[in-house]
Amino acid sequence: MTEFWLISAPGEKTCQQTWDKMMAATTRTNNLSTNHKFSIPDLKVGTLDVLVGLSDELAKLDSFVESVVRKVAQYMANVLEDSRDKVQENLLANGVDLVTYITRFQWDMAKYPIKQSLKNISEIISKQISQIDNDLKSRASAYNNLKGNLQNLERKNAGSLLTRSLADIVKKEDFVLDSEYLITLLAVVPKTAYVEWQKTYETLAEMVVPRSTNLLFEDSDSGLFSVTLFRKAIDDFKHKARENKFVVRDFQYNEEEMKADKEEMMRLSTDKKKQFGPLVRWLKVNFSEAFIAWIHIKALRVFVESVLRYGLPVNFQAMLLQPTKKTMKKLREVLNDLYKHLDSSAAAIIDSAMDIPGLNLSQQEYYPYVYYKIDCNLLDFKV
Repeated sequence: MTEFWLISAPGEKTCQQTWDKMMAATTRTNNLSTNHKFSIPDLKVGTLDVLVGLSDELAKLDSFVESVVRKVAQYMANVLEDSRDKVQENLLANGVDLVTYITRFQWDMAKYPIKQSLKNISEIISKQISQIDNDLKSRASAYNNLKGNLQNLERKNAGSLLTRSLADIVKKEDFVLDSEYLITLLAVVPKTAYVEWQKTYETLAEMVVPRSTNLLFEDSDSGLFSVTLFRKAIDDFKHKARENKFVVRDFQYNEEEMKADKEEMMRLSTDKKKQFGPLVRWLKVNFSEAFIAWIHIKALRVFVESVLRYGLPVNFQAMLLQPTKKTMKKLREVLNDLYKHLDSSAAAIIDSAMDIPGLNLSQQEYYPYVYYKIDCNLLDFKV
């Protein structure tokens, strides 16, 4: 399970007592969850009005940053198309796996100085993640265009003989070139009709050169035959061939065009390889940055909500619980029993605030204790 519950409860005589009580209720007898203290520094509280407004802003910022974290992770999976099992090793925060980072969370004082107001810290994060989001869009767009163009060219060189490029199949010597009167055509003949073709091709039109057909290439369904005839018989030959279910490809041998196509494919392939390394490095660095920012927002939300609910002076214990799928329901019941006495004070705050949108209670699950979910399963596929 990669789901964590980040909760907080008011300090008893000491915060350690709050922790001990929660540990006793959830692990001593029944092992409902693996628990860690979640360290939040002494942040600047500010006024109640600011906290209420910030509560709403942080909820929106939380959603936005999570969406960017998921986008970067998912794009990493798309870019590492041949090695999706390697995706997880690239999705790190500060060089460690996500579970380790969350369970050993330490506030980054350099990135988010706690002398700044809560609003300033949230604005720093908002600007930082908006920049990552914009950069991702432009980098992804450039790489996707390159990849798409390369795939289109690769598609042209694969598939059925009826549609694929013939440039890498035919050779100069297969054609009568630079003749005023003669031309070589290429016909796609079903394998079941080879005998029929050999019998009839010379009579499909007048002026077909006898014994001029050669099998140049075949795939699982058809063969590509060359045939030489006089130019004036082209339309008649094509028409009769179609009646016999032989498809004449619209192809003219042009060495310069074929060379240009090959060079374009080489160029795109080289460009893709050149961009791949720096792009993966950028994704790795910025995934880490975005994920770290996301967990700092969770910490901010816990701090703001705890002050709004439990009052001043600041006295609460933030705790990180990792339940298992089987124990979730029971854990929720145990926590509700443990903290239901907080409900009346929480209700009083809500009543006096007259359902201030900042408390954001209607949009999310509401419990007598502060609760936020952190889901580390960031990808659509299982890695």
